[in-house]
Amino acid sequence: MPSVDQVLSLVRPDILALTAYSSARKESKGGRVWLDANENPQTPSAAKPLLNRYPEPQPADLVAQLAALYRVAAAQVLVTRGSDEGIDLLLRTFCRAGQDAILITPPTYGMYVVAAGIQGARTVTVPLIREKNFALDAAAVLKAVLAASKPSGEGGTPEVKLVFLCSPNNPTGGLLERAAVLSLVKSLAGRAVVVVDEAYVDFSGQPSLAAEIPVNPNLVVLRTLSKAYGLAGARVGTTIADPAVIAVLQKVIAPYPVPAPVLIAALAALTPAGLVAARNSVAAIVAERSRLAVALPKLPAVKHVWPSDANYLLVEVADATRAMMAGRAAGVIWRDRSKDVSNCIRITVGTAEENNATLEVLSRV
Repeated sequence: MPSVDQVLSLVRPDILALTAYSSARKESKGGRVWLDANENPQTPSAAKPLLNRYPEPQPADLVAQLAALYRVAAAQVLVTRGSDEGIDLLLRTFCRAGQDAILITPPTYGMYVVAAGIQGARTVTVPLIREKNFALDAAAVLKAVLAASKPSGEGGTPEVKLVFLCSPNNPTGGLLERAAVLSLVKSLAGRAVVVVDEAYVDFSGQPSLAAEIPVNPNLVVLRTLSKAYGLAGARVGTTIADPAVIAVLQKVIAPYPVPAPVLIAALAALTPAGLVAARNSVAAIVAERSRLAVALPKLPAVKHVWPSDANYLLVEVADATRAMMAGRAAGVIWRDRSKDVSNCIRITVGTAEENNATLEVLSRV
């Protein structure tokens, strides 16, 4: 069985040696008179909730609820400001500027490259296989990771520390084959951490890969309440990893990533009533996704619709620029992904009324 020590050997040595900032809320609990954090003793505006006190760095009740939701141990959970902060934390923790690299499988979510650029890490790319509905080329990914780790002249080439896989993939919408992902995780034990971004997995009907982490400590899973739970404006992400990896990430994360109003919104979404509402919302979106997937290919302007396990569809049209202009003129906004897949727009599944607007506009293009 792979050891978590192999994973920790991939962490930047300076991060391992780092003494994390110890906030007032980390050091003290259970007080009656709080005079340790230089806070205002009141919220002068009397806003509700009262916001004069710093929140818990990792609110225990929210961590417990998220652990239960994702069926993992609380020690495997780190609450972040959306999945994007999880991506950034992983880059800063594992990748040395100018020395290390990440690997991505385009077309995919753009923040992986942005976070790598900010950290000064190189990006290695292995495209998904378009002819197979954008399937993962696991053999090519493994080959690329091994090649990037070989010496190449003085100083060698950057090592790939993180492999980012988005499943369901954004913008193509399809799940990556579970067996292929797990095979890659096992093959890369001791060499790289595989990060599976599951922002849209709630719409797929398939189980998370998080259950595989105990036997694969080089696997990290990213989840979010932004999509299925409708909390994009609150920014509640979860990084799920081996407890030893979470402990290192806690050295890097900002002291107070969960504001009090965000905590209230997240806990409300995770009540029994909130969970039922989310399931109903997902069911409605999936039904509308199916309706759109049938209706869109019947339109003359639409050339192809890729199968989707997410809450959006990647649609190839005759002229993406023209389609986008028609949408904007009608007040219907989609996402042009032509830079990733030629003449393709990504259409989020909305309400029945919103989806009817999409069909009506595209019928006139």
